[in-house]
Amino acid sequence: MNNQDFIRQSTGFHSQASRFRAIWKLIHIDPPLLVGLILLCCFGLFVLNSASDSNAEVVQRQALGMLVGLVVMFIVSQFNVHFYRSWAPSAYAAGLGLLALVLAIGVEENGAKSWIDLPVLPSFQPSEIMKIVVPLLMAWYLASRPLPPRFKHLFFSAAMILLPAALITMQNDTGTAIMVAMSGVFVVLLAGIRWRIVMAGIVALLVASPAWYLFLAQEHQKNRILTFFNPYRDPTGAGYNIIQSQIAIGSGGVVGKGYGNGAQSHLDFIPESNTDFILAVLAEEFGLLGVLFLISLYLFVLVRGFYIAYSAKDMFSRLLAGGITLTFFFYVFVNMAMVSGLLPVIGLPLPLISRGGTAIVTLFIGFGLLMSIHTHGRHKPT
Repeated sequence: MNNQDFIRQSTGFHSQASRFRAIWKLIHIDPPLLVGLILLCCFGLFVLNSASDSNAEVVQRQALGMLVGLVVMFIVSQFNVHFYRSWAPSAYAAGLGLLALVLAIGVEENGAKSWIDLPVLPSFQPSEIMKIVVPLLMAWYLASRPLPPRFKHLFFSAAMILLPAALITMQNDTGTAIMVAMSGVFVVLLAGIRWRIVMAGIVALLVASPAWYLFLAQEHQKNRILTFFNPYRDPTGAGYNIIQSQIAIGSGGVVGKGYGNGAQSHLDFIPESNTDFILAVLAEEFGLLGVLFLISLYLFVLVRGFYIAYSAKDMFSRLLAGGITLTFFFYVFVNMAMVSGLLPVIGLPLPLISRGGTAIVTLFIGFGLLMSIHTHGRHKPT
């Protein structure tokens, strides 16, 4: 092969690669992020099949939810992210209306009155949608104001974050309320809030926590806090789940007991084995290596999300992409810490692994926004 042949082949290769990138950008899909999500979904279905004792109906319903999520992600990514920016206040108002509707006619499930079940529509959880709407609103509000935000802007931001969180707390769904609040807080932090304000806020929360515990916290919330410090104070009640989870994680060792051979889950020692505590099933059957593999998949998606946020072309896109990615990280971190006993149990599923419906679609809406930010580039609506 002479130099001319090599140059022609090299030029042809780069030309094909350029066409490949152009096609993906034309349909507004980010291939690395898509690959990471598909791998997570496939691994999630694999683990869920074991955690649900090979219940075909549960696995098929989860697969359908993921398929719907992928379709929704594709649809969301087709629109410039600034289209959603213009609808942020309306979406927030509609979300508050749905949260109020839940308090009036909501359906209770697993102790939380957070579902709407209407005759015509499938049942859904409005609080899950607020995990996207709140950071969207915060990015809309802060991106058009001087940064770092002034005190009055922080005050209004806090009010817009706390209002939906309070309504969700009234539904007895503390875990989702924390997630919704943090999804907004992350955007505020990314806007360049001064560290002394952050430290003052942390100190204020620590000072106020005893008063919340004594006067506002419900009995089951107090039990979760006490159980976190000593699970064996109530080993057959509030501490049962975390004790069995720790036993399952410890018994898995490095390589695990093998697929479908987890005693803790298949003998029903872990009550929420296919939702909140599915990580314990993974750790028992695949050991430390299985957990590290899952963490590597999460890290791949997170790194891609942070790259999209870093390369965003305007402040609104940067704040929104960073907020969505940090919320996804917080989701993963809290569940893993909760299952292993490092945080109190607050009822949060493991993203794309635990059984879920509205939560999965909501996650894919966020990923669709990330793809929109990355593929539409500098183009803004007129």
